Amino acid sequence: MPTDVTDRRRWIILSVLIISLVAIVLDNTVLNVALKTISEPKVGLGASQGQLEWAINSYTLVFAGLLFTFGVIGDRIGRRRMLIIGMTLFGLASLLSSYAQTPAELIWARAAMGFGGAAVMPQTLSIITNIFDPKERPRAIGIWASAVGVAIAIGPVTGGLLLDHFWWGSVFLINVPLTAVGVIAIVLLVPESKSPTPGRVDFLGVLGSIVGLVLLVYGIIRGGDVGSWLHRGVIGPIVAGLAVLVAFGWHESRTEYPSLDVRLFRDPRLSSAAAAIGLNFFAISGVYFFMSFYLQNVRGYSPLHAGLLTTPVAIGQMLAAGQSARLVRRFGAKVVCASGMLIVTGALIGYHSLGVATPIDLLAVIFFVQGTGMGIVMPTATESVMSVVPRQRGGAGSAITNTSRQVAVALGVAVLGSILAQGYRARLAPDLAVLPPAARSAATQSVAATQAAADRLGPAGARLLAAADQSFVQAMHVTTIISAVIAAAGALLMMFWMPGRSAGSAAEATGGATAELAAAATAGATAEPAGAMLGGPTGQPVPVVLAED
Repeated sequence: MPTDVTDRRRWIILSVLIISLVAIVLDNTVLNVALKTISEPKVGLGASQGQLEWAINSYTLVFAGLLFTFGVIGDRIGRRRMLIIGMTLFGLASLLSSYAQTPAELIWARAAMGFGGAAVMPQTLSIITNIFDPKERPRAIGIWASAVGVAIAIGPVTGGLLLDHFWWGSVFLINVPLTAVGVIAIVLLVPESKSPTPGRVDFLGVLGSIVGLVLLVYGIIRGGDVGSWLHRGVIGPIVAGLAVLVAFGWHESRTEYPSLDVRLFRDPRLSSAAAAIGLNFFAISGVYFFMSFYLQNVRGYSPLHAGLLTTPVAIGQMLAAGQSARLVRRFGAKVVCASGMLIVTGALIGYHSLGVATPIDLLAVIFFVQGTGMGIVMPTATESVMSVVPRQRGGAGSAITNTSRQVAVALGVAVLGSILAQGYRARLAPDLAVLPPAARSAATQSVAATQAAADRLGPAGARLLAAADQSFVQAMHVTTIISAVIAAAGALLMMFWMPGRSAGSAAEATGGATAELAAAATAGATAEPAGAMLGGPTGQPVPVVLAED
């Protein structure tokens, strides 16, 4: 039952929880705008493409591996206490990130930020559920989701403003005052709550998931760095990672309190919806990783202008998400989900039309179309998962959607980023003769590194600059076509795998999630995808962990 909190104070507490979320969402939406700057040797850290991928994935993997665990810990030791701990750690890790002196320091600081973010996210909706009664809850969640959507939209613009006036670390430093205000407000206003029957933490499962994913992603990124997928240092980690993940799945299917309940995947409606979420984010994650470089390095836009150009994604997503429930009622989840993925496929194919001088209005249209497709897919797929999971297991359903999302982002950035790196390196190789042999390898680490090397050549570097732009665009075309194929395969998979309208109706009628759960899931799904896109695939999820107090 909801905690006895006065009506006025409930809404003040909601605003405090929104501050907590905005701090995390804002950080992850401004990061992509800063990737180009961080990669530059003089004004940034000179990070290679592989190191930038790890700056994204170190956060994502830790976040995904600990989400469910911190939800359980919050139920046990107190959600308010866990929220304070998470916000404090997130702020301190942000401070470390802003003053990182090397790419390695940034990667480790980002991992610590993922630790703090995972502690914050599950508590917010748990506290909302705890203080609002069922009649007020949908409205509260709607306000919460709208605020996150606004943060997603303004994040890239904020990042651009900061980078136009300050150094690259300012995109992380902005979190420090936000988290400090949030912690003070939590201490003063948010009541403590616990679950009377908290679960146990599956430490072995958490360790297995993180180790397995890190090994797998390391092998994939390493393949892009060395330019070969058959290298022993590539195959070994990939095989080891897959073996650990298989063992993780076996353990999770047999433990009483799993960190990720894989037994729920036996239901085809849930498993197909989780696959839709994963394939969707896998397909788009590579695109938003390289889009910062395309806009700033190839097209020459400032960070602020690049941030403004991404807003059509958020606009399309928010508009489409508002119509997704009506479309599902009319056509069914299968048709809507598959259609949304086909729209995403069309947008990904559209990236193939971009060149070094394409009218930028075309990119705005592609962004809007892709946002529209995601706004259709994500609420539909998330609601499908939550409608299968019984109310008392809402946290497990949330863990499934969020884990699918984050694992897909990590793998998508690793796989598609490695393909982009190999393609760029192969296409640029014939034009590197103007550089000394010792400088050629470093010049292919990223398009920013190539441009830095060309600038040192003076007028003779003009040809290399042009070749770098063309090579990057060509590698981008290959990557987006592969992404489009993955999204199209996802659409076909939904048409053949996801149960039709009759099966969905039966599931809803036999004790699946309540309308309140569906609203919460849809709100979270509506708010999150743009963050994942614009935040570099670092955009983070909004898990639904329902309190049973």
